[in-house]
Amino acid sequence: MATAAPHSFEDITARLDEIITTVRSKDTSLERSLDLFDEAISLGSKAVELVDSFDMSPAEAEMLAEGVSEDSGEEHLDETASAQ
Repeated sequence: MATAAPHSFEDITARLDEIITTVRSKDTSLERSLDLFDEAISLGSKAVELVDSFDMSPAEAEMLAEGVSEDSGEEHLDETASAQ
């Protein structure tokens, strides 16, 4: 079965999910699992390239920064509560 090469991050993650399902199957041979492992490594590298090349708009960067600040505040509160 020939599948088209994934071009988007969503395509890559969908293919990785397929690989995980296949490798977990008891019917998958070791040789096939190793081939799928090689494919997964290649897909992971491509995903990293896509993430590294992604340009955020100023509004997206601000939303991300706000989300990180809110998360950091929650973690700080959790740490303070557990220290008591």
